[in-house]
Amino acid sequence: MVDALPQSVLFCCDHNAIRSPMAEAIMKKLYGFDAYVQSVGVNNDLEIDGFSIAVCKEIGVELSRHRSRSFGEMEELGEDLSSFDLVVALSPASRQRALELSRFYHLDVEYWPIMDPSGFGENRAAKLDAYRRTRDQIVDKLTERWGAPDEGK
Repeated sequence: MVDALPQSVLFCCDHNAIRSPMAEAIMKKLYGFDAYVQSVGVNNDLEIDGFSIAVCKEIGVELSRHRSRSFGEMEELGEDLSSFDLVVALSPASRQRALELSRFYHLDVEYWPIMDPSGFGENRAAKLDAYRRTRDQIVDKLTERWGAPDEGK
């Protein structure tokens, strides 16, 4: 039995450059506009990672226009955690930050330990394989949690 989609989900990781943008874009691809989905990082000191763009493109997911942002920038733009039903942290640091920021709100924070592929691989092919594993972990977690895209429709 899979859970119903929440109305809104925020994915977060360390830099909003690899895991959380992948999760955001893949969820939008799988479930369309059935849920409002965004992503942020603890920090915003990196641009979207080129390997993330490449491995998502392989499954028809567009990431090249993603612009990284942090929790702080999200709040500066007028969006706060209370507007989300669920925060999914993909790294230990983002889990900690989400828990700190959400202590005043009634919302769920889940931790999905998704591998950071940035430190793996000695060459381009090996790096792409690591990023594919991360992408596939995200797809698996999404479909495990909310079912196949056409399930329940």
